[in-house]
Amino acid sequence: MDTCRRLEEVESKIRDACERAGRKREDVLLLGASKSVSLSKIKEYYQCGLSVFGENRVQEFLKKYEELKDLHIDWHFIGRLQSNKVKYIIDKVNLIHSLDRESLAHEINKRAQALGKIQEVLIEVNVGNEESKGGLESEELLNFYERMLAFKNLRVVGLMCIPPYREDPNQVRPYFEKLRKLKEKLEWEFSVKLNHLSMGMSHDFEVAIEEGATIVRIGTLLFGKRT
Repeated sequence: MDTCRRLEEVESKIRDACERAGRKREDVLLLGASKSVSLSKIKEYYQCGLSVFGENRVQEFLKKYEELKDLHIDWHFIGRLQSNKVKYIIDKVNLIHSLDRESLAHEINKRAQALGKIQEVLIEVNVGNEESKGGLESEELLNFYERMLAFKNLRVVGLMCIPPYREDPNQVRPYFEKLRKLKEKLEWEFSVKLNHLSMGMSHDFEVAIEEGATIVRIGTLLFGKRT
């Protein structure tokens, strides 16, 4: 299937999910999760109208960033981030999806301060309490968020999760609902507006949109299976 048609199929599913949820299409950002996707394939999608891409690995991201810097790509970092790698990406990404510990927040804040930048981040929550995944336990979220307010060059704009995999996407719904409720709780407790819920991937993004996702991270459906 050609690139633009694949993109249009995903777009169509997003529109349908928004309609079912009584939401506007522009309320949901489509992010191409481009880990191990070739430069030429990213360019193709860019030409078809996709401009937001998310990378998981710092080395791979840096290479792509250099090679594609003539394109107006909105880069996000969506993988687990080591503190010692922050300095390489802080001037290149608009949003970091995977803040899950205070030491990382310190480093992001310090590097952003040096650039005179306010770095937007999402707090990653381990909604399924899975040992194999990063993210904060839900019970730690309120305290953690409160501590984040002390950082002047870091701004939390929402939450992110990677829920447990289930064959039936509807069985993932409770995890997306849980993340939405956690966001609402933070908004209520701290009188803030958090704009983003990054949740939902190729397998379950339609359910995620129905539960309030504002960013869906689509890899396989756009780029095919990767090794």
